Amino acid sequence: MYSDASERPFPHSGDMALMDSIELTTGSVSSPSFPVSGLYESLAAGMPSPDLCARAVNYLRACISELKDTYDDLPSSLEGLQDWMQASAERATVQYGQYLDGRKAGAPRRYFTNRAHALYFLRVVAPTKLVDGAWLYGLLPHWRNPRLADLLRTYVEELGEGAPDKNHVLLYRQLLARYGLDSTEGLDDSFYVQGTIQLALACSANEFLPEVIGFNLGYEQLPLHLMITAYELNELGIDPYYFTLHITVDNSDTGHAKRAVHAVAANMPRIGDAGEFWRRVKDGYKLGNAGTGTCDVIDGFDIEAEVVRIFSHKSAAGHGAHSDYCRVGGRAVNDWLARAEDIPAFLEALKAAGWIRMDMPVGQSRFWQLLQGERAEMFGVFSSYELQVIHDWLRGEASYDGLAYTEQPTPDGQARRPSFRVAERLAAARGRRMTTTTPSDDLLDSDLQSLNTQLPRLDPDGQTALLIEAMAPSLHWTPAGLMATRVFCERWGAH
Repeated sequence: MYSDASERPFPHSGDMALMDSIELTTGSVSSPSFPVSGLYESLAAGMPSPDLCARAVNYLRACISELKDTYDDLPSSLEGLQDWMQASAERATVQYGQYLDGRKAGAPRRYFTNRAHALYFLRVVAPTKLVDGAWLYGLLPHWRNPRLADLLRTYVEELGEGAPDKNHVLLYRQLLARYGLDSTEGLDDSFYVQGTIQLALACSANEFLPEVIGFNLGYEQLPLHLMITAYELNELGIDPYYFTLHITVDNSDTGHAKRAVHAVAANMPRIGDAGEFWRRVKDGYKLGNAGTGTCDVIDGFDIEAEVVRIFSHKSAAGHGAHSDYCRVGGRAVNDWLARAEDIPAFLEALKAAGWIRMDMPVGQSRFWQLLQGERAEMFGVFSSYELQVIHDWLRGEASYDGLAYTEQPTPDGQARRPSFRVAERLAAARGRRMTTTTPSDDLLDSDLQSLNTQLPRLDPDGQTALLIEAMAPSLHWTPAGLMATRVFCERWGAH
């Protein structure tokens, strides 16, 4: 694409940690012999080198092999696929209707016990959401192939066709930032499996076209959990737009779900072995079940364990920062924080000493007063997400009301907190915007400047190649990627 490395504005990602060949331990997708998060981070950092792509392909093959004999609900042949899609969509909407009826009748939320639980979910699924649509990226160089039109349109729509308020990855990044969830440090390797598979498919489309099509088929169907998630986030005062956007674009009439079915039919071999192609499509479909699923993430929330994780993470910075006069349970706070394994006992000591009062309003805990208030000596130590977890942990079952840690509880029997949409309407009526702003092309951005400088110097094929590079999973959400997507859509005629 470029005559020498100095002309490349978007460098290969560093993959020094992956110099050894990748091998999976037998019988496990989520527990390989190397850290999946390391492969994920290298693939997500920039345009992957051929060596890194080869390692990603080995990982993908191992995942396919591991899932080969697992169950799938696809029909035995292509002929039943349309009916399968419609039945799946109808089943999800019927079940969602039953969920809504139950909520109206007084049933509790199905997924999120409190606001901290919902924010935990957003944080844990971030490695997958931050590469949304990546599995289709490898098809972009084949934009002239009409058989791939449905898949290419799906990809550029995942990118919002270059509109910052529709680009899925940018929206999720803004969601994380809005609620103090910027860092995903310390997540279990299993939470990186789905994102790594998607990034591996991104750089291996030429070799795994049937699997890409099968993965897309499963991923673009409308799941029940998506609708419930959006409903309960809104109820808890958390912006559900990222999820509601997926509900609309994945519809079975004109949306990604129907295009996914059309893509299977459009690419079924007329000359080659259609049966083998369909088998590989099913293998790709099964890849969507690898790693930790949405409901497993939700069910895995343990607020006490999350508090311990947060305190353990802080202990490295907090150790040595307290005076010798700070003592709890007969031990100096510095001593408690010296070893992460002492944190559970430290929390119990804080409870015994009256610094923490469980299942009570947070204001009755002296420890909370150190974090929030007029003379909060530890103000700024914890992120807004961490404060929410501590807040809901202290309040116990009372935290079901979804109160944000910045809000004051109302007396029992009073009006509940407004949903996100109601709060947005109230803010708009008062002349205040609550939504996050989106980047524009006038931002000072080195990649955008490089793109604007290089495009006029290239011939049409070179321009297209550069646009495609800027539409990679690592870049498409940036100002350069958004502009490249708009230009690509105009030339391709995707609008």
